[in-house]
Amino acid sequence: MKEIKSTKKISLIKKLLIKICRIFGYELIDQSNLDFPVSNKRYGDFISLPGKKSFTLGLGQTKITRKVKSLDIIIKTCTAVQLVSQSKNRIFDREKSEYTFRAIKSLYKSAVQLKSRYETIKVRFTIIDVNSPKKDLEKIRSFNKDNKFEDNYINIDISHAINNSNTLNKNNKKIENNMSTTMASIRESFNQAIKCDDLVYLVEDDYLHKTESLTEMVLTYEKFASIVDDEVFLLSTDYPYLYKKAEDTNILVGDSHHWRSVDESLLTFMTSKKMIMKHFDKLIEMATNESNPFEKNLHTIYKKEKCFSPIPSLSVHCANVNSVFGISPNIDLKKLWEENK
Repeated sequence: MKEIKSTKKISLIKKLLIKICRIFGYELIDQSNLDFPVSNKRYGDFISLPGKKSFTLGLGQTKITRKVKSLDIIIKTCTAVQLVSQSKNRIFDREKSEYTFRAIKSLYKSAVQLKSRYETIKVRFTIIDVNSPKKDLEKIRSFNKDNKFEDNYINIDISHAINNSNTLNKNNKKIENNMSTTMASIRESFNQAIKCDDLVYLVEDDYLHKTESLTEMVLTYEKFASIVDDEVFLLSTDYPYLYKKAEDTNILVGDSHHWRSVDESLLTFMTSKKMIMKHFDKLIEMATNESNPFEKNLHTIYKKEKCFSPIPSLSVHCANVNSVFGISPNIDLKKLWEENK
C-alpha cells in the first residue's frame, strides 16, 4: 500500500516558519498562488511597508534606512499667461486655467492615495501664484475645501519681481516681464523649500499626474536613498527630449516602476530640503539671472547628484503637442485628461 504523507505536519511547519519570519521581518511567497502569508496579503496587493521595507516580486525586499517624514508640494501657478515665452497653443487648445485646475486636482487625488498608504507621512500644499484672477484663485483653493491637508497661499508682487529678475533680451517687453515674474515665483519656491521639514516636490501648474504618482515617488525615494545612502532627485515626467540623443543610463527598479538615471530636466522635481540647502546658491542664481537653457544650473547639479526619471511617465507636461519638452511616450493622455476634469 502506498504511504500517505501527513499534511498536518506540513501545515504545522509552515505556520511555525511564518511566525519565525514575522519575528525577523522576512516575507514568504507561496509559489502556488503568489500570496504573501507572512503579511496576509495577496498577489497584487500593496506589499511594501513605507518607512520600513520596499518589496519587489523577483527581487525581494530592501530595508529602508532613509524614512520619509513629510512631503511639501509646492505648486507655482499663473492662469493669466498661456506660455511664458511662446505664442503656441497647448494640447487640447484650452485656456491656461483649465490646465492649472486639472493639474492641481490630479495632485490632490494623488496626495489622498499617498496618505492612505503611508499614514504617518505629513503632506502640505503651498501655492505660489502670479497674477491669477480672483475667481481662479478661489477655484484653486476649493480643491482642499475639506481641509484634508495643511495649505499655504503666496502671491508674488509683480513690480518687485520685474525689478529683481535679470532676463535675456527677447526684444519683446511682454515676454521679458512674463519671464521676470516666473523667475520670482521660482525663487520663492526655493525660499519656501528650505523652510520645509523633509521631502519637497516643486511642480509647475501644467503637469497632469497619475493617481499613483506621489506614492510611487515617495516610496521610490526611500528605496533609492537607502540603497545609495544619500539624498537624490526624482522626476515625475519621462521627458521626450531625453530620448533625442544616445546616452548611457542606469535602470533601477522603484516601488512599482522602472526608473532611469538622467542629467537634465525642467523645473518639476522631487528632492529633500537637505539637497535644496546644499545647492541653494546655485538654484537661486538660476532663478535670478536667466541663462540659456534656463535650467543650466540644475543640470550642473545633476552632474554631481543622482537624478532619476520614471518609465513609463508618472505625469505629463501639457505643452504644445510638437514640443520635445511635452508629451511623454506611451501614455494614455486622453484618459489622464478626462480623469481630472
